[in-house]
Formats: sequence, structure tokens, C-alpha cells
Amino acid sequence: TQPPGRTAFRIWLTTTFSYTLASFPCFFRILRMEHHVYFWLKDEFKNESGRARMEAALNELVKSPNVSKAHWGTPAATAERPVTDHSWDYGISFHFDTMEAHEKYQKNDPVHDAYSGGHKEMWARVMVMDLA
Repeated sequence: TQPPGRTAFRIWLTTTFSYTLASFPCFFRILRMEHHVYFWLKDEFKNESGRARMEAALNELVKSPNVSKAHWGTPAATAERPVTDHSWDYGISFHFDTMEAHEKYQKNDPVHDAYSGGHKEMWARVMVMDLA
């Protein structure tokens, strides 16, 4: 018997691959990752000018070419509960299409480097949480 022709193989591959992706959305979790960063400002930056500086810097940071999607904000006005933490001042969430994009962002991204190098004196604490 002969193996299927190239056209038949392409149809089989496309159909099988599409079905696999549709059936197993967790497949995408291997390819993508989220990077969440929380910042606590030092007391001397918890004023109008300090917050304006931080917000301008975050607006620049989200322009990194390695980031597919980003959003920053302040703690939501949710009810106080034992499991919530409203103590941080700013948080930012990044979506990366690949782990390689995240690695480029961390190691060789002038936008990220300018942000970190130009504003780290503002932070009393930083916490990172990554999701696969």
C-alpha cells in the first residue's frame, strides 16, 4: 500500500491538529504564560508626583515588543477578606505568547531595562507570580 498523497496528508494533519486543539485547550497553556508583578511604593513616593511618575513608567512598560497583552492597575475595591491582599500599590499583568518572549523581555528588552533601572528606587517591595 502507498502512503496517502500530500494533499490527503495535509487534510488529515489539519483536521487532527484542529480537533486536538479544540478538545484540549490546556495545550495553549504550554505555549503562553502570564507574568504578574506587584509593587509596594516607598513612603516618600506615596504622593501625587510619585504616583504620576509610577503610572507614566507603567504606561511605557506595556509598550514592550515582547509583550502580547498587558494591563496595570491598583488594588480593586473588593471586600476585605482573610484571603485578599490590598496592601500593594500597583500591579501589572503581562501575557506572553511564548516562554521565549518572556525570556527576551527579562534578559534583552530595552523597555524593561529602562523601567527597572530608572524606577527601582521607588519600590519598597516587589513580588512576581507567573502562570503557565
